[in-house]
Amino acid sequence: MYEIYAIRYGHLDRTATHNFIGGDAHDAPMPLDYYVWVVVGEGGVRKGPVWLLDTGYDAATGAARGRELVRPVEAGLAAIGIDAATIRDVIVSHMHYDHIGNNDLFPAARYHVQDDEMSFCTGRSMCHAVMRAPFEARDVQSMVGKLFAGRLKFHHGESTLAPGLTLHKVGGHTRGLQVVRVQTRRGFVVLASDAAHFYANWLERRPFPIVDDVSAYLEAYDIIEGLASSLQHVIPGHDPLVLQRYPRALPDVPDIVRVDLPPIG
Repeated sequence: MYEIYAIRYGHLDRTATHNFIGGDAHDAPMPLDYYVWVVVGEGGVRKGPVWLLDTGYDAATGAARGRELVRPVEAGLAAIGIDAATIRDVIVSHMHYDHIGNNDLFPAARYHVQDDEMSFCTGRSMCHAVMRAPFEARDVQSMVGKLFAGRLKFHHGESTLAPGLTLHKVGGHTRGLQVVRVQTRRGFVVLASDAAHFYANWLERRPFPIVDDVSAYLEAYDIIEGLASSLQHVIPGHDPLVLQRYPRALPDVPDIVRVDLPPIG
């Protein structure tokens, strides 16, 4: 049974028209929050094994792309008692800039990535400006460096990292996007990452406009629902509602929550 922490590190104010293919007629405010996710095994953050899902962006990348850095990723980890330098395993949902930055924060970590994702961001698809726009060359280059340093573990489709902790390739948003299924005391939770930016993308079957394959994107919704114990066990990757629906991990910190616990509203 695992604990799961959602740690917000960034924010972007925008409206709904930017968050759906075809826009949104109402175009009300619909901001994005940016998270990293920590999965902790038996013993808690002090004694248990730790897996980090995604590594966020750093201050320079956030500023260049007009994204707010609410709290540096390493500070968010420290708030729950984890030293970034000691993390041994990083799961890469996909290699967009907001999921695989902060390249020097995790010197002890092995990175888990899908075969298809590495092929995607180092292959011919990156010849097209619209496809490579969400990637940062230095992040991709850093990942190649980790490969040659023996710090990359490739996965193909479904993989088991530990009992009750599995990776599942869904694609759609990027060629090798993977989601994480985690066994918790309330059942199997699926960390959907960008298979579902918002609850609305997923529940209304209206994909986010950054996409590699629309059909695969839509089919991913069925996959994540099948992996989760219920609809309340699916956690979107960028929705501010996550912070409202789950209990705080620390009493005085509103943007670090426990999604292994039952929702509060």
